[in-house]
Amino acid sequence: MLSLTRKMTKSGTRLRALATFAAAASLTLALSGCTKLETESPSSVRNAADTQARPASLGTVDCAHTKCIALTFDAGPSENSARLLDILKEKQVPATFFLLGKRHIDTYPELVRRMADEGHEVASHTWTHRILTDAKPEEIREELERPNKEIERLTGKRPTLMRPPQGRTDDTVHDICRELGLAEVLWSVTAKDYKTNDSDLITERVLDQSSRDGIILLHDIYDGTVPAVPGIIDALKKRGYVFVTVPQLMAPGKAEPGKVYR
Repeated sequence: MLSLTRKMTKSGTRLRALATFAAAASLTLALSGCTKLETESPSSVRNAADTQARPASLGTVDCAHTKCIALTFDAGPSENSARLLDILKEKQVPATFFLLGKRHIDTYPELVRRMADEGHEVASHTWTHRILTDAKPEEIREELERPNKEIERLTGKRPTLMRPPQGRTDDTVHDICRELGLAEVLWSVTAKDYKTNDSDLITERVLDQSSRDGIILLHDIYDGTVPAVPGIIDALKKRGYVFVTVPQLMAPGKAEPGKVYR
């Protein structure tokens, strides 16, 4: 009887472990929005590029030989963006902005122009922050086309990069991005600043996760984020990092429409 009880206990433990694993796997799939999310790293894009093109394509930074990292901001512009742009200008740091349309691009058009004028990469984060994996194909196109048209109207340059809300994407999103000339960019570092306004904690989380060729995700719409940016920049510069935009991180290679990068 004791042996049977032990077997039943072990069996129950295994079942619970399997259930936990299955739940975790389901969560991972839900977050990615697809059964298998294939991504490429910035270094793989660089390495696949023609090395003969390297000197002419990079400007002043060659991330093949420099410890580069990209600072990216989602869901702006907002009332905090002007201060953020002041900080980036003072620190001489370029960033990549994934902008929302409704109540953001249409509310702060002058900040969109300023981002482009000051050398930052301006990209899309959809029009209404709708989860694209829950939308119909025609709705996905609308979510992506509207901000593209407005950004091009304001800056003269059509975006080539987008970031899906919550990082949720799937084959349908990939196909439509390919049609629209958009590559999807996720992240490798997140401070989860949507959960805290503690600037010190945001800084700590970024510094703990940062590594070469990293893509840092922050949101300038939250009160604790912009105050954390100067400390993040100073600390990473002390560690030898050079800040670049996402396209610079991949140069002389280029992000390919329909593919996902992180």
